[in-house]
Amino acid sequence: MASVRASDADRDRVAEILRDALAEGRLDTAEHSDRIDSVYAAKTLGELEPLVRDLPQGQSHHRAAHGPAPAYAPEAPGDADSGPKDNLVAVFSGSTRKGRYRAPRKINAFACFGGIEIDLTEAVFEQQHLLINATAVFGGIEIRVPENVTLRQKGAGIFGGFDVRTSEADDPHAPVVLVQGAAVFGGVEAKPKRGKFIRDLRDRLRKEL
Repeated sequence: MASVRASDADRDRVAEILRDALAEGRLDTAEHSDRIDSVYAAKTLGELEPLVRDLPQGQSHHRAAHGPAPAYAPEAPGDADSGPKDNLVAVFSGSTRKGRYRAPRKINAFACFGGIEIDLTEAVFEQQHLLINATAVFGGIEIRVPENVTLRQKGAGIFGGFDVRTSEADDPHAPVVLVQGAAVFGGVEAKPKRGKFIRDLRDRLRKEL
């Protein structure tokens, strides 16, 4: 991983950690300036890591990049039909799924003149593949995932918006979230939540359980 070329997004994440450290008084202005210069001069992930290694958020960044592979066995996306599933319905109302819970293989979400929030940033992924069927009719569905999962989409907006910020995780064993469905006079949005990493939670669970 250390020799992998750094992206603009990688540099921005490290710069944000440094900005927070400056605001919290962990770095003085001179240290912050020196490190920011090094961030935007860095070519690889290995050059970025030492710049935040001595900061609390930098520890999470390090675990996300170098933690062990997950314990689950990979499955094919088609296995979603035979596994556990959640059904979320919001008709002239709202529905929320968030916090620490075991992510199923499939989530069916239907919003009609209502709103649904699906926050997977603290979920425990016991299967590699998660399928989200999202249908919004004059309603909205908002999906948030950890930064280091793969996010894919197969949907369409019909007089509405189906906005999924797709991304591919560096780790081939990372969870894969596929969002499919349609937005009809409504909206479906899915994107990573900055600063949230799937392995952060897994490490905490090992200590608690």
